[in-house]
Amino acid sequence: MDTVLVLDFGGQYSQLIARRIREQHVYAVIESFRQMTVDEIVARGYRGIVMTGGPNSVNDPESPHFDPALLNAGIPILGICYGAQLMAQMAGGTVAAAGAEGEYGRTQLTVRQSMLFRGVEETSICWMSHRDRITEAPEGFGITATTPQCGCAGMSDESRKLYAVQFHPEVTHTRYGTQIFSNFLDICGCDRQWVMSRFVADTVERLRSELKGKRVLMALSGGVDSSVTAALLGKAIGSDLTCVFVDHGLLRKGEPEAVEDVFRSRLGDGLVCVDARERFLRELSGVTDPEKKRKIIGEQFIRVFEETANSLGGFDLLAQGTIYPDVIESGKGDSAVIKSHHNVGGIPADVKFDGIVEPLRDLFKDEVRRVGLELELPDHIVKRQPFPGPGLAVRITGEVTREKLDILREADAIFREEIDSAEMAVRPDQYFAVLTDTSAVGVKGDSRLYGSVIALRAVTTEDFMTADWTRIPVDVLERTSVRITNAIPTVARVVYDITSKPPATVEWE
Repeated sequence: MDTVLVLDFGGQYSQLIARRIREQHVYAVIESFRQMTVDEIVARGYRGIVMTGGPNSVNDPESPHFDPALLNAGIPILGICYGAQLMAQMAGGTVAAAGAEGEYGRTQLTVRQSMLFRGVEETSICWMSHRDRITEAPEGFGITATTPQCGCAGMSDESRKLYAVQFHPEVTHTRYGTQIFSNFLDICGCDRQWVMSRFVADTVERLRSELKGKRVLMALSGGVDSSVTAALLGKAIGSDLTCVFVDHGLLRKGEPEAVEDVFRSRLGDGLVCVDARERFLRELSGVTDPEKKRKIIGEQFIRVFEETANSLGGFDLLAQGTIYPDVIESGKGDSAVIKSHHNVGGIPADVKFDGIVEPLRDLFKDEVRRVGLELELPDHIVKRQPFPGPGLAVRITGEVTREKLDILREADAIFREEIDSAEMAVRPDQYFAVLTDTSAVGVKGDSRLYGSVIALRAVTTEDFMTADWTRIPVDVLERTSVRITNAIPTVARVVYDITSKPPATVEWE
């Protein structure tokens, strides 16, 4: 199928670019500029290339650069922000510091006639975030867009199908971003064939062929990612799949029982439940660093799966519900390590399986949900809000103890109950409580209390790449606070997190 390469120069929105392209039913992959040569790009047959933004200046000799031969490879290219400036420099144009006239946030955009801007109003709003700007377009390029502060907010060489925009069409604040990406894909001549029904059929066929005669142990958490992975593998290899659910003691209130109840009816003897609560608590004792927590949990998961595999007569492969954001956020190419996901950055080097099967590794969360619907999984599984593999360990800042887990479970259950029963115009896509490592003074029963602080977190998002904090009605927050402080004697106060992603992540650790 037609594929577009997102050539990553360290941009914070690189994943969003891939998402926007996939929304147009064209497959997109993210690769670091360091890992690709022009010859390799040409050999792989990409229909188009998007050069991403990045935090550097193209005028810095140490900043990411690329072979100018790419511009003459005959592949349509769209440069965004840093990618636009790099294209200008590669083609012989000039880029200079914007100084005090840099642009950040919503900006008025004026466009001129261009294939890239077909169907875009002459004046609209775009999203800017740049310190440098193109001050002289290269020979053969015409300026196609401007803003009040930027004389070259867009340029193109139509004959070579080279396009550049200083703004960010991948961000939803850019009004015509979707149209711009659609126009670029038309320029590339892409067939819109990236649909989940095709993914399911192709993946099942591939897994059936590749895994024939092999026994696979599936790491099942009960979340949407692992549930969809299990359904795909079950469709492909049937009884050669065994799902293992590990209760690591870091789950929400009532969750171990709920997971076993749901999947026992679907898997029967193909589900094995392991109680490893004491083991994980022991390994996490005294650990406060969140990255270390994730890595410990990742390794212990693997060790439990290895031991379980041996006790069941041995397995060839381990299967996981890893998805694309897990890979990117754990550090892929030039992307920074946002957090090491337990199933990526936390995997030890000496895994005692012949290999790891991750059929969803290239999908975003909303794509995984669509796969689940294609596989006819029930809504309460497919639409389940995300829950991190390390569980409550990354919702407790500081050391994880049994007492802290009990406090957080109760607070989290109360918050979720209040949200689930509330009438709200906009419902959050993820909501939970965090036990902070901050203490605060309070008064209970006419006595002074120096107790814990619970933070509540709720976000609204389309793809979990960006997220806005949810405007929960004040009366819902009030009821939640009253219930938590009444039910948990050691909690002194409750606060609400009103930080969006970015700059924050959804989880606290």
